[in-house]
Amino acid sequence: MQKLLISLGIILVIAGLLWPWLSKLGLFRLPGDIYIEKENARFYFPITSAIIISIVISVILWFFKK
Repeated sequence: MQKLLISLGIILVIAGLLWPWLSKLGLFRLPGDIYIEKENARFYFPITSAIIISIVISVILWFFKK
């Protein structure tokens, strides 16, 4: 459990430091992400991005488990 928490903390710190460059990749503007914009309101639901991030995290955790 300690290794998992330390690994997740390191991953979050790295993602936070790289966020300006990661946002330019267009990860959260994929086809399948729901984005509705009205005059005074915006709704954004990144379903495709969430699926891709979930798959990547699952693969990383699977490698740590082995």
